[in-house]
Amino acid sequence: MTDYEKMSKAELVQRLQALEQVERDRRLTETEEHVRVIQGVVEQGFSAVLIANGKLPDPRVVYINPAFAKATGHAPERVVGRPLSSLASLAAVQERLRAGMPRGERFLEQVSPYQAGGEERWGEWRVGPVKDHGGHDTHWLIIFRDITERKRLEKEILEISDRERQRIGQDLHDGLCQHLAGIELMSQVLQQQVAPKSKPAAARAGEIARHVREAISQTRALARGLSPATLESEGLISALRELAASTENMFGVKCEVTGDSPELARGSAVAIHLYRIAQEAVSNAIKHGHADAVAIQLEVARRGMRLRVHDNGSGFPKAMPKAKGMGLRIMRSRAGMIGGALTIAADPAGGTTLNCSVPGAT
Repeated sequence: MTDYEKMSKAELVQRLQALEQVERDRRLTETEEHVRVIQGVVEQGFSAVLIANGKLPDPRVVYINPAFAKATGHAPERVVGRPLSSLASLAAVQERLRAGMPRGERFLEQVSPYQAGGEERWGEWRVGPVKDHGGHDTHWLIIFRDITERKRLEKEILEISDRERQRIGQDLHDGLCQHLAGIELMSQVLQQQVAPKSKPAAARAGEIARHVREAISQTRALARGLSPATLESEGLISALRELAASTENMFGVKCEVTGDSPELARGSAVAIHLYRIAQEAVSNAIKHGHADAVAIQLEVARRGMRLRVHDNGSGFPKAMPKAKGMGLRIMRSRAGMIGGALTIAADPAGGTTLNCSVPGAT
């Protein structure tokens, strides 16, 4: 007879319970070791990490690692337990969470400015849910990266680009246009001189003068696009109307401008970047979307302003070539430079709509 056969039922149950307890203790030890390793990686890692509970619309912070505290200047004892909305640097993230996770998306991305050490810095936030075995969101994992230096470099590159545009525009207006005007005058003089001797030759000289006049007109339009003097002298809405008129003349495309005249400083960063975004959007609508009608709308509200560019073109291709999309990236960078958000979407009725919202711009 074996030992198990000699045991009473109570003894056998007790023995099984003891074995189960040993197995539970072993699993608990493994879990604690696993958690300790993960905590060590998070604590010592370079990535800034914040964990909030899953209660929407305003989750509360349950943990931040040293990298997050160092990057944002938030001490753990002053942050843990507080709602996200109470932290100025996380207000934009909390607003995104309030709107809810888009269907099919695993995480949210947010780029926004924040204050640290008495100066404005830029952060890239990636937010994703932590789910339990039932698939319910129990916590929010927020990983932060400081991108201030990248933003400063982007700003510097865009400023250099704008200065070069302005310089080229002025060179075209003051240099090439003047040379062409001289050629036009010479052609007119030649036309008058040969008219008594040869009417066909005079007509030919007059035709040359006409072509030169058209070249002057196109060059001036190009110069205005590169260096819009109206933006400095009359403001954003007037510059957009001039852009629309130039688009109609050069491409034969219907282009309309509606909206308010915002109270922006002449030549301000917001006005310059919004103008360049509209200019790029119109160019894309014509070149890539083959649109024959474009509508530009500028709305001014108490919370800021919104630029909307809609066209009736073919919309976005299903697969964008990897080498393309530089214009889109530049538009997003310009929007980011002024604290704005840019979205581009295909219209169900056809065409594409671009929206650029800038909070507190007026």
